[in-house]
Amino acid sequence: MSVRKPAESSPESVARANRKRLAAEEGARAMAEVGRQAIQVRKNMARLRELRETREAAVASRLASLPAPASKKRARKLPR
Repeated sequence: MSVRKPAESSPESVARANRKRLAAEEGARAMAEVGRQAIQVRKNMARLRELRETREAAVASRLASLPAPASKKRARKLPR
């Protein structure tokens, strides 16, 4: 009882093969797009980190240039 493969493919098998091929192509395009978006996100994060560090350095240098605040004396409690 040997089953022979028909010489011509059935329309269903051709359609199935076509769907699989299209799905594989679409998956490859989607993965490439996700990769591009990840690169853009990393670039933006680096840009924002640089801005934050610059701002923090400016604030730290501004605070360092100010004189130290004078300590306040504690007020005495008034007798009742």
